[in-house]
Amino acid sequence: MPYISVAIGQKLTAQQKEKVKTELGRLITIIPGKTEQDLIVHIQDGALYMGGTEAPSAYIDLRLYIKTDMEAKKRFTRELFAFITGEFGIEADRQYLTISEYDNWGYDGEFH
Repeated sequence: MPYISVAIGQKLTAQQKEKVKTELGRLITIIPGKTEQDLIVHIQDGALYMGGTEAPSAYIDLRLYIKTDMEAKKRFTRELFAFITGEFGIEADRQYLTISEYDNWGYDGEFH
């Protein structure tokens, strides 16, 4: 059950949020074994300060159950950053991504 939180330093329309959700659903399939149907998406928009300024920026936090392939993480990062730049005009040097991998995850009422 992957979880991704996207914080974008500008107000988004409902249409833009839908586009982000849809693109994240497509991109998560780059990670082996991950699907859009299992993805949890959290979108935050508005003020985001990076380096003391409110210049356009984005912070993305991806959490995965079980360690995954490094090449898949690199490809996911490249394609995600390209999408954010293309959609919101935020340059790659104003985007940050963390990927956390967990051996244990609670779901379906159980801890695995």
